[in-house]
Amino acid sequence: MINVNKTAAGTKRLLFILFMAAFSLLMLMPILWMFSTSLRAPQDSFKLPPAFLPDDWQWHNYITAWLSVPYGRFITNSLTISVTAVTVTLIITAMASYSFSRIKFPGRDIVFLFFLSGIMIPAQSTLIPRFMVISRLGLVNTPLALVLPALIYPMGIFLTRQYMKTIPASYDEAAYMDGANHLRIFLHVIAPMSVPALAVVAVLHFLGTWNDFLNALIFLYKPEVMTLPLGLNLLKGYQGTGSPAVVIAGIMISMIFPLLLYVFGQKYLLSGANISGLKS
Repeated sequence: MINVNKTAAGTKRLLFILFMAAFSLLMLMPILWMFSTSLRAPQDSFKLPPAFLPDDWQWHNYITAWLSVPYGRFITNSLTISVTAVTVTLIITAMASYSFSRIKFPGRDIVFLFFLSGIMIPAQSTLIPRFMVISRLGLVNTPLALVLPALIYPMGIFLTRQYMKTIPASYDEAAYMDGANHLRIFLHVIAPMSVPALAVVAVLHFLGTWNDFLNALIFLYKPEVMTLPLGLNLLKGYQGTGSPAVVIAGIMISMIFPLLLYVFGQKYLLSGANISGLKS
């Protein structure tokens, strides 16, 4: 009877593994198709019916994508803007979340609702006012044109605040008994315990800033200050006459840094994925 149960459990486990493997392959299909397309010859990009594997593997498409535009400059610009925005945003988010979750002051909930309203306002509706402000400050065609609007991340404040509210107040009380003030409690108690939530915020905000095409299109037009999403648009060539395979090769290269972020930050992402703080 025991052997029968073990066999049934083993069969279920095998079926579950096969199902998850098939599901993972299904999720990877768009990326595999992009990789396959990036290695095609230009005339094979529109061949009907399309073939999954290229007839002739054009590995030089990646070299062409790198050399056709100042790709290294685009990566440097995107990294500078994204890392700067995320770093400052995490500091602001952590401090604001601590204030909203651990410090009681008059009008706290009203101010918090004001911050949450930023989630409900479409970014496109504020595009013209932002352009007017950035233009009058003389920041058009500078990295600050993208960094400054990205410093406040309402969704990040919401997630981190909710996460901090799940941390028992006994930690604060014990620190108060030891003579700690709010700054020490924030730096040495609450902030270290909130690293999983801040890691999720960092990844979400980095991806949003890294992939930001609209703001770069509005505020940047000189090649030396363009970010990677805007610079990749140059690979299309005049009136879209460029090779689609080269464009997709450029996109595949641009996926390396977000992928590395996931690989090295997965420990914090997995622990932060269970943000029970969504329950206030």
